[in-house]
Amino acid sequence: MSGPIRVGIDATPLLGPRTGVGRYVEQLLAALARLAGSGLPGRPGIAELRATAFTWRGQDGLAAAVPAGVAVAARRAPARGLQELWARCELPPVELLAGRVSVFHGTNFVLPPLRRAGGVVTVHDLAYLRLPGTVSAASLRYRELVPRSLRRAAVVLTPSHAVAAELIEAYRLPAERVRATPLGVDRVWFDPPAPDPGWLAARGLPPEYLLAVGTLEPRKGLDVLVAAYRRLLAEHPEVPPLVLVGEVGWGTQPDLAALPVGKLVLPGYVGNTDLVRIVAGARLLAFPSRYEGFGLPPLEAMAAGVPVVASDLPAVREATSGLVRLVPPGDADALAAGLAAELSSETDKRDIKQASVHAAKQTWLRCAELTVEAYHSATGEN
Repeated sequence: MSGPIRVGIDATPLLGPRTGVGRYVEQLLAALARLAGSGLPGRPGIAELRATAFTWRGQDGLAAAVPAGVAVAARRAPARGLQELWARCELPPVELLAGRVSVFHGTNFVLPPLRRAGGVVTVHDLAYLRLPGTVSAASLRYRELVPRSLRRAAVVLTPSHAVAAELIEAYRLPAERVRATPLGVDRVWFDPPAPDPGWLAARGLPPEYLLAVGTLEPRKGLDVLVAAYRRLLAEHPEVPPLVLVGEVGWGTQPDLAALPVGKLVLPGYVGNTDLVRIVAGARLLAFPSRYEGFGLPPLEAMAAGVPVVASDLPAVREATSGLVRLVPPGDADALAAGLAAELSSETDKRDIKQASVHAAKQTWLRCAELTVEAYHSATGEN
């Protein structure tokens, strides 16, 4: 078995709100740090975990953002300028910014040029190719950055087998270079305390509610959810309010003006501690995305014992093992019918238990173990 290696990781996503990619980097780094400190025989070793961030203004917050056991090595540099260079040439190499490492992991679609280190890159989805009209201008730059990153990488990681298959087809990659490292569910999601009315009221939330979690941007299909909720209200005026948790993103926003007063709540971005309790208190979680690379909110709701109505997408079906109510993406009528069916059905405790058992098998430790295997492959040592 190969010896311990020094691993450099792009931790830039930790410096903003911890949404999808930020939570991936947070949980992966924490699990890698546990593996590095475990000293367990038979596991490929990590001699050092080193986090860097490609930013000028955010460098001062990096040390506080990484978990214990992770070193910090970074130089100030403008992120946009670096990406402009990396989309066109092989300078500057990542070692100039992060120091000497055995392998460097680009955690957010982009792998910088490398001098001697092995390269690993995570491509979370192909929305920038599949639905370019729904993504931000920054994500559209992946059309130039990702192909170069794929050429630099010895190993390419994806959060699901569905995205792995898409990536192999879109870029004609050898299947052996692409590995799925499914995301995990933190233990805090299992049996969380249900929020009491006072706790909810203090945060402007009603005692009963339907819930959606995600940035307010076109790919998340929140316009479809709002249309479906309007149809649901027309037939069932007593249905609980709809709570949309997430910060305002980009693109056309859903039309909220036609919903009755008191039937829609927009708390904005919510930190993970509060989010767990908010999810635990929901009647159901709606996940109406047009496209996804994984589907973490449904999986976390499953862990918390909350019913889910989600878009029937390959990655979501894979993440949930089909143990939630799935409806065709982009179909407001089908989503309204799915919401109504879930609200009117008696929740079977056996179904809830089965969903929770499935979620418990999806761990960040397993994600980290698969990632470490990729690191060692990238160095050419095994």
